[in-house]
Amino acid sequence: MRNHMIGRRGLLRAGLVVGGLLTGTAAAGSAVFAQTAQPSGGSAPDPRPATPDQAWATLREGNRRWVAGTATHPHQDAARRTQVAQKQDPFAVVFSCIDSRVAPELVFDTGLGDLFVVRTAGQTIDPLVTGAAEYGPAELGTPLVVVLGHQRCGAVTAAAESLHDHEKLPGELNTIADSLRSAYKRSGGDVDKMIRINTLDVVSRLKKDKLFAPRIAKGKLKVIGAYYSIDTGEVTRLV
Repeated sequence: MRNHMIGRRGLLRAGLVVGGLLTGTAAAGSAVFAQTAQPSGGSAPDPRPATPDQAWATLREGNRRWVAGTATHPHQDAARRTQVAQKQDPFAVVFSCIDSRVAPELVFDTGLGDLFVVRTAGQTIDPLVTGAAEYGPAELGTPLVVVLGHQRCGAVTAAAESLHDHEKLPGELNTIADSLRSAYKRSGGDVDKMIRINTLDVVSRLKKDKLFAPRIAKGKLKVIGAYYSIDTGEVTRLV
């Protein structure tokens, strides 16, 4: 940029975004994003997945990169931040546990503006959480909801121990244990089975949601359950 004489083509090639470029025409703005958002291979960015199956395929591909150690970290630059500053259009809702080892944006190798993320201990659910999950599909037409359980969930383990020993957890933690009571009984006390059963219970509950059910019936939305292996990084679909 010596003497400020570098042209727009040079800026695009360098992957820089400056305020002056963003105040140009809409076409110019689109050109800036298309160039700066390119993956390392130089190909044009993929369009937003429009169907539930396309959204799941995109998540699966991102997870494969995560497992293989070849994550591309898309949509994590200044250009993407600028693009989504005024409007968002995520292609999936991921409802997962609060566990620090299960960050959906990393697990699925996505970036800014790609996902709505809802997180609670053991992906337990209540009306407030349901409302948060509803927002994307109901307001923006987000085509996919993924309920993501995971290996060695601390919240589920604590709940199982509490229920087994008939001892209440402190504070509101006991509410979590209560919400997992049914899954505990049906799992026979096996924590990993309990995690999977609870994940499927949440999927079943969301499928019956009054805002989700009509969209599911029309093929515009899918609610699926999945399981994340902390050991391998792999996400497998449960239903």
